[in-house]
Order: sequence, then structure tokens, then C-alpha cells
Amino acid sequence: MSPSAVSSPGGKEGVTIQTISEGDKKNFPKPGDRVQIHYVGTLESIDGTKFDSSRDRGRPFECQIGVRQVIQAWDEGVIQLSLGQKAILRCPPHTAYGPSGYPPIIPGNATLYFEVELLQINGQNA
Repeated sequence: MSPSAVSSPGGKEGVTIQTISEGDKKNFPKPGDRVQIHYVGTLESIDGTKFDSSRDRGRPFECQIGVRQVIQAWDEGVIQLSLGQKAILRCPPHTAYGPSGYPPIIPGNATLYFEVELLQINGQNA
């Protein structure tokens, strides 16, 4: 399936979503919803260095989406996923940690990739 791109304010390229497996195509999170997500985060590099993973911790990440609790790329991308969908989010630096990065884990101006799986929206399981 081809990736879909989302434009950020100011016309910059936003997060790109590439579906790995479809969700239910009916239930999508809205800003303010609580979601549970499994994710694996990697840097855009030759070896795709992994910097974080909820799967490695053995429990999903939970947050409120669309209210700036997470990076902009997640706020933009996750609301486009349907319940149960698994996808790769390509996050340009301006939608992630920008020029400052998140030292020492994420360098400045890093493009990030997140393999995400939307497991739950407001308590409703996939």
C-alpha cells in the first residue's frame, strides 16, 4: 500500500503513514481520546538504530492524543489510524524533536520512524 502524506502548518511535509496491516476502518481516535499503542521507534540511519520500544517493555504506551502530550507527528498521524491498524509513521524533524533532538538518545534534526499499532481507543479494544 502506498504511503499517505500529511501537510504540517506552513506547508512543510508532515508525517507520512505507510500501512502494514489494516484496522477496522470504522473507529478512529479524535483529539482528546485516550489511546493505547504499541510502538518501536528507530532513527533514519543506515542501520535504523532503535531508540525506544513499548514492545520491549512488554506493555503498550497510553496517552491522550491530539492535545500535545506526544510529539506532533503522533498527534497528526495516530488520528488517521483505525482501531487495530499497524503502520509506519515517518516523522520529519519539525514534527518530532526538531533541531534540539532529545539528547543523548535522539540527535538534533533527526527523522524518526515509528512502527505503531493502535490497540485501544477510550477503552475499546481492537
